[in-house]
Amino acid sequence: MAPAAEDEATGIHCRLDELLIERGMTLTRLSELVGVSVVNLSVLKNDRARAIRYSTLAAVCVALNCEVGDLLVRAD
Repeated sequence: MAPAAEDEATGIHCRLDELLIERGMTLTRLSELVGVSVVNLSVLKNDRARAIRYSTLAAVCVALNCEVGDLLVRAD
């Protein structure tokens, strides 16, 4: 399977913004908890990420007390 082109949608939606709102947490606070820059988390939050490290994914899920499937969903 070929990787997605730069302008091609991946079909994956990141629910980071929704989960932050539900938990009353800011992107800045999440950044502090997981050790990832606000800029990189913003890219993820706005569905512009092309990849995510498993360690980052795990840290975000721990900080938000959620499962991977709560954070990343298919965007049909």
